[in-house]
Parts: sequence; C-alpha cells; structure tokens
Amino acid sequence: MHDNGVTLQKKVLQNLDIPYSYELAKRMEQYRSHPTLGYRPAGSKAEFETGEMLKTEMEKIGLSEVTKDAVTVDGWEFHKAALSYTNAVGEIVSAELGAYQTTFVTDGPKEFSMMYLGKGTETDYHGKDVRDKLVLVEINQRDEWWINYPVYQAHLKGAAALIAVQSGGYGEIDDEALNAQDIAGPEDAPAFSISRKDAAGLLELLRDQEEITVTFDAESRVTRNCTTYNIVGKIPGKHPDRMVLLSAHYDSYFDGFQDDNTAVALMFGIAKALWDSGFQPNNTIVICAMASEEWGVVDSNFDWSTGAYEQIFTAHPEWVGKVIADLNFELPALAHGTRARIRSCYEYVSFLEEYLADLPNLTIAYPEETAVTSPIETWSDDFSMAIAGVPSMVNDFTGGSFMETHYHSQFDNDEFYDEQVYRLHHELFALLILALDETAVVPLQFSPVVQRIRKGLEQCREICYRADVAGQLGEKKRVLLEKIEELETLSDRALRRCREEYEAVEEYNRNYKQLLRDGKYDEAEKLFRQIRPLEQKLLARFQQEQDAFVRIDWYGNVLYPHEICSANLRLLGGAVRNLKEQRLSSALRKLYQVDNNAYAFNFDEEVYRHFTDYVFHQPKDRLKWGYGRLPEHENLYGTVKQLLQKEKQLEMLTGSGMKEMDYREEITSLEHACSKLVVSLMNIVQQMERSVTEIFEL
Repeated sequence: MHDNGVTLQKKVLQNLDIPYSYELAKRMEQYRSHPTLGYRPAGSKAEFETGEMLKTEMEKIGLSEVTKDAVTVDGWEFHKAALSYTNAVGEIVSAELGAYQTTFVTDGPKEFSMMYLGKGTETDYHGKDVRDKLVLVEINQRDEWWINYPVYQAHLKGAAALIAVQSGGYGEIDDEALNAQDIAGPEDAPAFSISRKDAAGLLELLRDQEEITVTFDAESRVTRNCTTYNIVGKIPGKHPDRMVLLSAHYDSYFDGFQDDNTAVALMFGIAKALWDSGFQPNNTIVICAMASEEWGVVDSNFDWSTGAYEQIFTAHPEWVGKVIADLNFELPALAHGTRARIRSCYEYVSFLEEYLADLPNLTIAYPEETAVTSPIETWSDDFSMAIAGVPSMVNDFTGGSFMETHYHSQFDNDEFYDEQVYRLHHELFALLILALDETAVVPLQFSPVVQRIRKGLEQCREICYRADVAGQLGEKKRVLLEKIEELETLSDRALRRCREEYEAVEEYNRNYKQLLRDGKYDEAEKLFRQIRPLEQKLLARFQQEQDAFVRIDWYGNVLYPHEICSANLRLLGGAVRNLKEQRLSSALRKLYQVDNNAYAFNFDEEVYRHFTDYVFHQPKDRLKWGYGRLPEHENLYGTVKQLLQKEKQLEMLTGSGMKEMDYREEITSLEHACSKLVVSLMNIVQQMERSVTEIFEL
C-alpha cells in the first residue's frame, strides 16, 4: 500500500477528479429519443449512441480490453406524445406527455374521444363505453397499484390508450412533473403519462361532460428481441481470474442525471483516479456500463435489470466464481437521508463494517457516519448479479424523499446535484476497491444468513399456533413443529461453523495484507495460491445460498421461503378469526395483503389472472431474475368477491338491526387454504433442512 512514504490511499484520493465525473454525467444527456424530454430506453438509438460514447471514453481514460457485450432485450423507442384540446373559452391548449413501454402510433395528429374513469378500477367502467377512446385516470403507484393493472383493465374494455396522472407517490415535486416506470404489461395495451397541471384542464371539462374531443399525436414503439450492448473495460490485475466488478446503468428516463448518469460517471471517475495513481492491482478491476436496467422485457413482472441479468447469465456466466464483489451504483450525487449507506448482501456485512471502522477521514457530506444495511433489494442491477452467484452491494438510494419527489421525472436534473455527497461516494468506493485488493480470500461471513433462517423459524412456530383457529390442523401442526425444532438445532450448528470459518478467513487476509505491506510479495503470492480452493468453496456456497433461500414476494421484497409462507398463514388465520367474530372489515384488510390479492378487490378476474399466470407460465427468458423465486400463489379472487358483496349487503342493511352475516362458506375456504399452507410450510422447512446440511457441510 505504500509508495515512497505516500500511501496509495492518499494518491487515489488526490487523483479523484469530481468535475470530470460531473461533466461526463452531463455529456450523457445529449443522447435522447424524445427531442425535449430525453429518454434513452432499452434498444433505442439514443441508448446505442450513449454506449458508443462511453466505449470511446473508456479507451480515452486508459482502460484496456474495452468491449461491447451484445445482449438481447426487448427494445423501445419513444419519440413523441402531444395532446391538444379546446378549453371552455375556446382556446387551444397543448400538453406534452410522457410514455410507458408500449406500442401506439397515430401517424400524425388524430382526434379521439376522451373519458375520465377515476382510478381505472373495474367498478369505474360500469355503464361506460370506452371503445377506441382515450381513458384518463388518477393513480398512486406507490400506495395503491402499479400502472399495469389499470392499463390492462382499460385494454380489455377496448380503450385506445390509457393516460395516467400521478395523484401522489411519484413526481410530487411539481404539478408539471411527468412520471415513467416499467410497465410490467403487454406492449399492445398502450399507456402514457400526463402532469397534474395539464390534467387539471382536462378534468375541468370532464366534470361537465362525460366525453370530450382531443387531438393526440403519438409515436411509441416496442420491438421484441433487439440487440443492445453492455460496455466493458478493465484495469488488468496480477490475478486476471480474480475480479472486482463496478457496475451502473446508462439507459434512462428523461435526462436521467441522477438515475443513472452520475453513477456511470462515478464509476469512470474512480477508474480514472486508480489509473492516474499508478495503481497496479492484484485483482482485475472490471468496469461495466449496463444497458436496459429501467426496462427490457415485454409483459413480465420482472422487466427491469434486464441488461445486467443477460450480462451475467448469458454474455459472461464464467464471471461467476471469479468476481469476488460487484459494486453497483445508483443515484450517488444527492443525499438520501442523514447518512450514506452501503446496501450489501448479508455475507459482506462484517467485512464492510470492518472497512468503515478503519477508514481515514473522508469528505463530510452527511450529519451521521456511513453505515451498512442489508440485504440487497430487487430495485437495481446488483440483485441480478447476486442471484447468479456474485456477492453484491450498492450505494443505498432509498432513504429520503427523492424517490417520491424527483425520481423518474423530468425534474431528475442537476438542480439537486450535491458535490460533497458525490465526492464522498467516489472516496468511499475507491478505497473499498483498494481494501478488497488486499484480500487473499473473499471475505464472506455467512452467519447473518443462518440468523435470518433462525429468526424466521421462530415466527413460523408462533404463527402455526395462531393459525390453528379451531384445532383443525391436527397432526399436521405437530409434525411441522417437530421439523421447525430440527432445523433450529441444525441452524445453531451451522452458525457455529460459519463463525469459526470467518475467523480463519480473517486470519488469512490479515497475514496476506501484512505480507504485501512488508514487500514480501513472493510469500504473499504463495499464500494466495495456497487458499484458492477455500475461496472457490466460499463463492460456491454463496451461489448455493441464493438458489436455496433467496425468494421474493409479489411486490419485489426479498424474503426467505418460510417467511413468505408463514406470513400468508398468519394473514389467513387472522382473517378466519375475524370472520368468526363478525369483523368483516378486519378480515378484508388481511386478505388484501396475501400475495397479489389486493388486485382482486379492484379489477376484473381476467386482469387478476393475467398478472398472476404470467409469473408462473412463462419461460425463464421472459421472467429473468424472477424465475422460480415467487412461491405458490394463494388465489383468493372468488372469496374476496363474495366477501365484498356481503360487505355491500351489510351497508344496505345498516339500521335494520341485522348484526350478523353468514360467513361459513368463506371460513371453510380459508381454513382449507390454511391447512394447505401448513403442508407447504412443512415441505419448505424440510427442504431448507436439506439445504442447510448440504451448504454448510453438516
């Protein structure tokens, strides 16, 4: 680490050029599909041109082996969406709209009838004919439902297209804010975004008229199976088969200054500083600008992070077992909350906490010190990398208000650029690369994984008792409780082994680091070669854990299999109790939280079934990183509709003196679901027992 008394850390920090990174982030804005709004979507000409510029820039700053890795995604070009109408005083009013990843081409201005359909739910369409018309709806995608549900509902009713105004949740910074998100639906159900300011004029007319005439000029095209490119460059290391990966995505909505221009530019800025410092790494440093993160596959619940998924599963699957860490970057040039956070997979938490504890003084950008949080989430490319078997982390970007206010709107610009925060992220991750470079064996600590399994089992036991409302589970409950106890005992053994192994890993790395700093390079290399089998064992274990334990729920939350199952069991058992107590509203609130049954409350069965079935009945190449990660689905559509009907009956009978409703049919159905879930949980616990035994060699 020392060079003539000047530490490499200091040299790297001195060579960080934050104005360079900022300028590169701004330069990316020149490539746009829409002339005023921007957009660099998957497979577009703008995305391609940005990738070409980044490739040239990699070569310019000194990276070697610069390549364009071709990957196949679904592509989208959005060129325009202009709407105009005549207001109440005869003036022509024009509005510029945003769009979602669907196909809708008017071939010039075209007149449409427009109707207002509230929130776009099933009941909003009663008595309304929307065939070949534009449908205007108000939605809150954060707190109510995702855009694909009201869009597909409109499509089934024959609407020409849906135009959504955000009523909170996103784009809250300004009434002129447009919004863009992944559509998670089919390309032939068109959707656009309108600002609250522009929608207000339309809504004023539609208060007095059921329909109005507007002129719409739109060009939005989705093309399946396009080729796009992930741009890769390297700083060669002494060990070419041991790599540290830096990743960030260069596709964007609007100008994408924070999301994700500054992240790409940060990656380049760090690489440039390392190169300019004369850094000769032990590990090969790989810089990867990812395409198609925001969206990249039609009609899939897992339609984002497509470029990263294809990079690690198709373009370079051989990276698994060679990449010891993926440092992913998202929105790094503004403050998210009161402290910087590294969001990491569980296995890297111990090493990162030790790394943070030994850091020199860095730029003060937050009132509180940097911390580590876990696990990683599905919202960025690091998840695709992790489930493939690459231990991953990302600068956490979910704290603070930016996601509700500016995110995925035209207000994601440099007005909220924070140079101090940006500098801190450069420093934090540049030094992390140096720290990783002084490890001889990947510093993975598996104890947190076992601890999470153990905690989930405690919840399973409690819920099993609570769900057995009438003692109907019988022998099933006894067997399940026995299996839970067996896995708890096994987990305790695994936990002890994990702690012992990590102590050995730490010792190896301390010795290796000291040998390097003492200039005993031959001895360091001998030690490095000696423990290659240990590293391969640890990386293989990491991959096994991802396959065995990492699951997601219907809202993209990362959970373990027994957690999802037991949560449903808790909710269903609680709903049964509520119905027996004649507490219908409480029962409905619980059923609303089971899997994706929230949508049973508001949409046609065909809508509900489409977005359920497409998770289970599509091939792996359409489901990407979500393939096989959602557990069994509890279909409560019929039960929910029956209960909602009885809720209406109760409302109509208010004041009649009627206090009780017959819920026996629904109770029987839910008790059957509980019994089935106990069997599922039993099988899950049994499978997890086998996995723990195999993974931790017990």
